Amino acid sequence: MRIRSFLFVALMAMVSFRVAAAGPDAAVIERGQYLMNGVVACGNCHVARGARGEPLFDKGLSGGMVFDEPAFKAYASNITPDPETGIGKWTDAQLAKAIREGVRPDNSIIGPPMPIEFYRHLSDEDLKAIIAYLRAQPPVKNLVQRSTYNMPLPPAYGPPIKSVKAPPASNKRAYGEYLAQIGHCMECHTPRDGKGMLQHGKLGAGGQVFKGPWGESVSRNLTPHPSGLKDWTDAQIVTAVREGVDRDGKPYRPPMGFGFYKTISDADMAALIAYLRSLKPQAFAGGR
Repeated sequence: MRIRSFLFVALMAMVSFRVAAAGPDAAVIERGQYLMNGVVACGNCHVARGARGEPLFDKGLSGGMVFDEPAFKAYASNITPDPETGIGKWTDAQLAKAIREGVRPDNSIIGPPMPIEFYRHLSDEDLKAIIAYLRAQPPVKNLVQRSTYNMPLPPAYGPPIKSVKAPPASNKRAYGEYLAQIGHCMECHTPRDGKGMLQHGKLGAGGQVFKGPWGESVSRNLTPHPSGLKDWTDAQIVTAVREGVDRDGKPYRPPMGFGFYKTISDADMAALIAYLRSLKPQAFAGGR
């Protein structure tokens, strides 16, 4: 119950980031708010953290969360419009390139756990909305440590992106795949090899282990396999995603952003489920 209460508080705090917008940009900012506080769930990592990792919601999206892994020690960056410690001096084009291509204005590469591989699928319109929402947030001065890596970062995550268009929402499965990509679901729910690379041949098979203040959690199998979601009803999947509760009533542990996923619309949730149902059935990739 403590975990679920924390996530509820997290959601309420993110709701407090809402902005009063008027004019032609209102719909764009509203879309950005929906994405940021929903399926994309940027605040799940970028909400400011204290010395013990506790969320500091009064500091908004000013970063500081630590990801301490054998291959890297990374800190979530300050993505508020502060000109000195955040993104205040970045142009929209520079911010778009950082989010979708993993390249900062100084041409340095953004490393894990930023899921650039999946953010490359962000449509032009949704990317514009996210940037508009970030611009509308209050600037917070919070200098975040630089991340360090014991692994080589790629020179690029792919060729430069010119334009991306989302599939129509009327194509439920394709749009569900799009939402899963920008929500980087498979970043956690696909097993990794010994070098830390995603095993795309086992897409959605789960098995990644996450250690934190909550203890240890293991990502579940999202494919329609008996060890995955084959026997789950749509309603059970919705409850798991939105509420963080297994079908036997057992609460899940972080890092799933349940406090954010509560806000995913019914239509988008149906599309996500249609996509998950279409995955190749895979046996659970974890050892437990």
